[in-house]
Amino acid sequence: MQHEVLEPTPVKRTVKIVAPPEEVNSALAVAIALCRKDAVIKGFRKGKVPSSVIEGMFKKKIYEEAANDLINCHINEVINEMQVKPLSRIDVDAGELVRDQPFEYTISFEVAPEFELPPYEDVAVEEEKAQANERDTQLVVDRIRRNMAEIVPVEEDRPAQDGDVVVVDFYASLDGRILDDFKAENFQLELGQEQALPEFEALIQGIRPGQGTESDISFPEDFLNDALAGKTVTMNVKLQEIKQKKLPDVDAELAKKAGNFDSVEQLHEAIEKSYVESRKRVNKAAAQKKLLDNLTSQVDFALPESMVTEHIDRMVGEMQHRLERMGKRIEALGKPMEEIREQFRSKAEDLVKSQLFLLAVATKENLRVSPMEVDAFFRDMAQQTGQDAQGLKHFHEQNNLMLAISDRILADKAIELIYSRARITEVEPQRSEESDSENAKSQTEATS
Repeated sequence: MQHEVLEPTPVKRTVKIVAPPEEVNSALAVAIALCRKDAVIKGFRKGKVPSSVIEGMFKKKIYEEAANDLINCHINEVINEMQVKPLSRIDVDAGELVRDQPFEYTISFEVAPEFELPPYEDVAVEEEKAQANERDTQLVVDRIRRNMAEIVPVEEDRPAQDGDVVVVDFYASLDGRILDDFKAENFQLELGQEQALPEFEALIQGIRPGQGTESDISFPEDFLNDALAGKTVTMNVKLQEIKQKKLPDVDAELAKKAGNFDSVEQLHEAIEKSYVESRKRVNKAAAQKKLLDNLTSQVDFALPESMVTEHIDRMVGEMQHRLERMGKRIEALGKPMEEIREQFRSKAEDLVKSQLFLLAVATKENLRVSPMEVDAFFRDMAQQTGQDAQGLKHFHEQNNLMLAISDRILADKAIELIYSRARITEVEPQRSEESDSENAKSQTEATS
């Protein structure tokens, strides 16, 4: 086998490969022998069918397998000789295999760019102090109370309003026909939480228990149900009952239910401790990002397009998932898919640049990933997704995704190393109400 390596870009490699006729014929002989073992042909004993007969009857299969075997063998040889690690899938451009003829084809793949690392030791960075205050604790207590609220009937004779939990019967009709997929009895809904169309909630808010009403409601063009998207239906609603959330008192009973605490004081202490631990992780991650942004701004190199595309695909998929949870479709954005993808390009490029920088640090520092670290990674993933760790690992193995997992672990180890060698200065926290609310949510989950 002969090959020639071309470098059309700093991160792309194209290899022209030529297998001589004798290598082609040898690969065909092996493929024929393997096919002969299982071939059952009338008039011949199993395993004794002549090669010419086997080749004539199973030519397409034999030539495809011989070509694949040659290509896989050559790829391994070429990659080992080049001493590179492909970052993308390896694309193959090959014609048909012909007996007694050279087999010429090309393979293409992307590799990590070469660049000089800037000094990454003793880099100065500020990190916010992790601390909790009474407001932080109260936000968590308030959320715990809401989560443990008792839903009780409203005795007052009044129309439904925001904050109420209502029980309704409803059905939608289109052109006089009731839509079976859009009707329910004793349907419970909390008003004002954007769980239903605003027009549907407004219809309920105008009536009292025992009363019914109907009105035309137009579904948005981006409604997830294609059969109803853009349609106007007649919605018939009957309000059966109004309930409201009764918040529990902040007392020993609440502390017991929240996390088996003996007193409100113990509950507060646990919340503060959990809050501070969470803030430490958040503040550390923010400091690490500042370190990485500082370092990557000092270098410039070409980015493998396959890695950028992979990140864009993931971001678009996440956006589509968020829209679907809201009952909408991505087409409702009114933008061509290429424009949507392009708006994520800058962020994707930053992520790829950071990843390649950290992998370069990992290589320089001779960092390695152990099997135990891989298993720990999948245990964490299983805990976050609610899936089985072994099942997740098997899926990644079967889909050739283990290299990406290894790179992710290496990148994490590299940023930890950079952080451990940084010159860190603690500063007073500057938190927004949004970040406080998010931390309150996480601490509610941690203490309950």
